[in-house]
Amino acid sequence: MIDVAEAKQRVIAAAARMSVERVALIDALERYPAEDVIAPFDHPLFDCSAMDGYAFAHGASEWNVVGEVAAGDVFPRPLAKGECVRIFTGALMPPGADTVVMQELVQRTGDTITHADGKLKQGGNVRLKGEQLRAGAMVMAKGMKLDASAVGLLASVGVAEVAVAQRPRVAVLISGNEFTEGAVPRPGKIFGSNGVMLQAALRELGIHADVVQVDDDREALISAWKKAAGSHDLIMSTGGVSVGDHDLVRPTLDALGAEILLHGVKQKPGKPMLFAKMEGTPVFGLPGNPRAVMVLFWEYVAPFIRATQAAKEPWMTTDRLPIAQALLVKGDRAEFRAAHVARGTVRLLADEGSHMLRSLAEANALAFIPAEVRELKAGDPVEVHYIR
Repeated sequence: MIDVAEAKQRVIAAAARMSVERVALIDALERYPAEDVIAPFDHPLFDCSAMDGYAFAHGASEWNVVGEVAAGDVFPRPLAKGECVRIFTGALMPPGADTVVMQELVQRTGDTITHADGKLKQGGNVRLKGEQLRAGAMVMAKGMKLDASAVGLLASVGVAEVAVAQRPRVAVLISGNEFTEGAVPRPGKIFGSNGVMLQAALRELGIHADVVQVDDDREALISAWKKAAGSHDLIMSTGGVSVGDHDLVRPTLDALGAEILLHGVKQKPGKPMLFAKMEGTPVFGLPGNPRAVMVLFWEYVAPFIRATQAAKEPWMTTDRLPIAQALLVKGDRAEFRAAHVARGTVRLLADEGSHMLRSLAEANALAFIPAEVRELKAGDPVEVHYIR
């Protein structure tokens, strides 16, 4: 059994980059540029007003109003000395104008204005062409996540398409005979949650997965592995990954000649996790307990997927913050505990069994307790991995 650090190293080392495709900017949301994105145009595109007011050449004490210019319009001629125009936010500055005074500080009598802005300097309230970005400059480095503000920035400099890694085709194999069919569970049966939970987790990454239900049958599972490997870039399974009589994940992968990269991690929850490659297709064998599945997805599977997507920082965002309560940890495994971080303090939530999800649903982070740390006092720093 290996430790958490070694397991993460093996997982990320196996993350091969997906092929690159060019997509419309809106379809690049929550993805990662596969190459540096270069600005095709300046931003701003031209000198423009930063507010509603009057545009003129700085230096006079009063100005004659000769027209107005709204956003999207072009004033037809240069302004002469002592002339001004009514101007609106974002409008192109007329030639001959270099300053804008905000309308609230203007006194207008007929077509003549003066202003009471004693702090106004030449160039005031004007956004200069290219002051944020020049054409040819790098707007977004490869591997940086394209959130909504990044998409907006790229749109503002005229980027219409982005080169990104293709999203992987993912299959989720749910093995077991214990799941009920229909709205009312039959005796000995349970409601299945792992399939829909993993579908939801993958959709948060922009991936729509194929879910396959497989009985605890050796030949059925071997057939499912073969079919999934032939049509998907990543396979996840839940259940059947331990060493019991009905745990068929490892035996069937061995029978297919899969390369087992790890099986068993010294952590809680998620100790039985398996990671392999079958005919070149990565396989995550996750336990059947939902809490373990979710923790392993956040800590291993999602970073692996992000790495295949060219993410510069595929791992969860981490921090070290003081813990709110004292903690004694039993056993010798590293632990991932549900936690809530607020006002710079980590509060551990209920320590539930690996089949329970309630405290994970309330958490916004996982607190990581290394195997060598068995006691924490209130106020001691603890590593947190943010999930929301």
